[in-house]
Amino acid sequence: MAIDFNDPELEFADLVTAYQSWVMAVINDEKLGGEPLLTEDIADDALNAMRFLPDVVTSAIETTLARVYDVDAEELASLLYPDD
Repeated sequence: MAIDFNDPELEFADLVTAYQSWVMAVINDEKLGGEPLLTEDIADDALNAMRFLPDVVTSAIETTLARVYDVDAEELASLLYPDD
């Protein structure tokens, strides 16, 4: 289910959750070998949420989840942004 970015009741926490879900799905799919979690909706919501989230917030999410899942921060960055 995609986030409606025109919803007046959309909260900052919804944006954080969308971005966090994407990072977790990428880690799961690329590093943990679990059942694939990443969907087009998750990726689209995360990319749209990034437009509204400060860089410090996305960086904190990435750093925290990299530590939790024992993934090197540079490796995570290459998984999230392979074209950079």
